Order: sequence, then C-alpha cells, then structure tokens
Amino acid sequence: EYNMLTIAWTGTICTDPPMCYISVRKERHSYDIIRRTGEFCINLTTEAMAHATDWCGVRSGRDNNKWEAMHLTPVKNKHVGAPLVGESPLSICCRVRQVIELGSHDMFIADVVGISVDDALIDETGKLCLDKANLAAFAHGEYFELGKKIGMVRRHQRRSLMGFEQSLPERLLVIGKRNLMFRQTQKLPFSHDLAASKQFFQHIMCQF
Repeated sequence: EYNMLTIAWTGTICTDPPMCYISVRKERHSYDIIRRTGEFCINLTTEAMAHATDWCGVRSGRDNNKWEAMHLTPVKNKHVGAPLVGESPLSICCRVRQVIELGSHDMFIADVVGISVDDALIDETGKLCLDKANLAAFAHGEYFELGKKIGMVRRHQRRSLMGFEQSLPERLLVIGKRNLMFRQTQKLPFSHDLAASKQFFQHIMCQF
C-alpha cells in the first residue's frame, strides 16, 4: 500500500544526524499509512509537476489512484518501503523517529536514510545545481517557478579560540513553504549508502 500527498509544512531540522520533518493532518489518508509504516519520501516538485502537485493535494488516495491519474512513476529504493516519484529531480528517503501532536497537524520528525538526485543536476565538480531543476514553489494559493540567481554565500575569516583562522559562511535564513510530495509503500532498493547520503544531504541543505 502506498499513496502520494502534497505537503506544505516541511523542512530541515538537523544537519548531523541529517533530519527533517513533515506535518500532516490526522484526517488525511496518508496519515495512517505513515503512522503504520514509519516511512515516507519527500520529493521536490517542478514547474512540469505543478498540476500533479496541486491535484494530489486536493484529491484523496481513498478514492483515487494518484499515480495513474497524474501519470507519475513509482521508483523503488532500498532504504524505505516508500517509492520515489520518478519525475522528481530530488527525493529524500525518511524514517520516522518521533511524532509530535501539535493541533491541526501532527509533526513527523524523521531521520534521512537515503537520497536520490537527477545526474543532470550534478556538475563536473560535484556541485548540486538545483537552479537547473525548474523547481516550483507555493504561496497563498498560487504556484510560482523559481528562477534566476540573485547572490551567493559570502565567506569571511573568523579566528577560533585556538588561534586558527576559519572560513565561515554568512547566511540569511529564509523561511517559507516548499511544495514537496511523498509516498509510502512496501519495501523496495536504493543506490546511495547511508554515509554518502548524510554527506550529500548536508550539501543539499547548504544550497536550500
């Protein structure tokens, strides 16, 4: 059994160990599946997936086969039972560590156990180029494509307590909604080992 659900409330909560969260309403069909399996995959959505993302957010898996209706492809992985969305440029495999009841939503805090990324988004230096993914974003009932680069991380030198110079990034934390899709299913294989996934997840977070 597996399903897809469009999620607005999600994000990174820890670098080491790599962890993230999603918040889900109890009445959603996927809620009980995640509770029972303890697994899910987060899949970034793109401009081309905007219609499917919206459709999967307003239809229930109780009444619809979302994969067939939106012509999306379930892809097996070895870390969790949830398949990846084949059309997504980047997917994050997660295993639930804790569930916190908050009110309208319950928060599923999860460990990241695997990552899959489109090879076309990795340049010759190994850098992840998410700007090439044509990612989509959601704000106040509307969908937007993410576009041009407006800056980059600026580094400065800071002296440590031991007297060594350290190069540290100056970052502005921007909080907002990302439209991500995830799904649950029976057990399936994956290409990245855990150590590589942790390292790559930290690389991804630096670019979000």
